[in-house]
Amino acid sequence: MNYISLDTIPHFKECASVVADSGFTLVELQIVPQSGMVRITAVIASKDPSKDIGVADCSKVHHALQPKLIALLGKSEDDIIMEVCSPGLERNIKNAAEFSCFVGREIRVWDKNVSDWIRGKIKSSDSEQVTLETEADGDKAIAYNDIAKAKFIHL
Repeated sequence: MNYISLDTIPHFKECASVVADSGFTLVELQIVPQSGMVRITAVIASKDPSKDIGVADCSKVHHALQPKLIALLGKSEDDIIMEVCSPGLERNIKNAAEFSCFVGREIRVWDKNVSDWIRGKIKSSDSEQVTLETEADGDKAIAYNDIAKAKFIHL
């Protein structure tokens, strides 16, 4: 699994502060120009891992984030198509940098070294590894190079 710093994604840092001011965490931001328009997808998560994201939360962030993106991109409201959504119940973690957004959340990772899923709660992460709090082994650090895939655990 690759680690791509979220700050290297264009406009992520500016948008993350707007989302944080609304009480949420920005997990993913995609800005894709297409046919004179700009399609924007923002994925947000609750700062509390036990709480889910609802439609009202997405709407709140949409209203806060849209003016910022219009200003950053130099576009008008008619030139952008914007979607704000939750990470979903069974999200596949795409970028290892996302682990820091989900501290306290239960996940499972496929460890290439043991050829099996390791289940645990995200305790911490950095640019090299994620540390899971597991029931079987206590705290277990797993290097991103050893992770084939990672997913939320949906109960």
